[in-house]
Amino acid sequence: MTKWTAEDVVDQTGRTFVVTGANSGLGEVVARALGKAGADVVLACRDTTKADAVAAEIGPNAVVRKLDLSDLSSVRAFADATEKFDVLVNNAGVMAVPFRRTVDGFEMQIGTNHLGHFALTGLLKDKLTDRVVTMSSALHQLGTVDLDDLNFERRKYNRWLAYGQSKLANLLFTYELQRRLAASGSSLKALASHPGYASTNLQGHTESIQDKLMGIGNSIFAQSAEMGALPELWAATAPDAFGGSYIGPDGPFEQRGYPKVVGSNKKSHDSKTASGLWTLSEKLTGVSFGI
Repeated sequence: MTKWTAEDVVDQTGRTFVVTGANSGLGEVVARALGKAGADVVLACRDTTKADAVAAEIGPNAVVRKLDLSDLSSVRAFADATEKFDVLVNNAGVMAVPFRRTVDGFEMQIGTNHLGHFALTGLLKDKLTDRVVTMSSALHQLGTVDLDDLNFERRKYNRWLAYGQSKLANLLFTYELQRRLAASGSSLKALASHPGYASTNLQGHTESIQDKLMGIGNSIFAQSAEMGALPELWAATAPDAFGGSYIGPDGPFEQRGYPKVVGSNKKSHDSKTASGLWTLSEKLTGVSFGI
């Protein structure tokens, strides 16, 4: 995996990928790289106008489909209309937004980043042939998954702790999904990735002065979106990727660099919390994986 880049993606002709949030940022980079490698790419996006422009540049092997992860009816409609495919890349997300709720009443960050992708993955599981890759973050270190108040109905809302909870949930979900897939004898694989500190428009939606501060940070410290996308691109395409792996940058503090297998904190490996989150997520979304 040493200094692996998008140019090292093996030929993906004949394979189909669904990439959420592929209209901009890391998802767009991944979709473009997959298209260049010969894959058929479904850009699953809330903003279909921006996605249409990206798909047009990729070429006839790219199509756009509407998906709003903050609305379970949209998730179900997308899943119902999806045919058999190979890889699901759960890339989309929101970060440090002001307190608000999804259509279904979930806190926006856990609702979009975790529950929306949880439901999507469960509804598409039997149509998948290869793997699921879910985007987490080094900021999972900030998170604590509160199973008694997942949606901040009683806790005081803190945008960064809520983001950390959602990114920790992404890892708990990935590891628990891999355990359940393996126990059921499935050949499907579940992996997670994080981009390090990458410059994308994700940092521009806090609706506060933090947008300007992070914009300055992006220009000085962050690596490019092209580099930040490499861990999830490797996780989505590498033939020798192991289920349950977490892929991030190989540089200092995992902030930049080329993809490698990295570790995650103790909380992310708490199987009791993972099982509890799984059960709660099935209850909240009404989606059962059957494993």
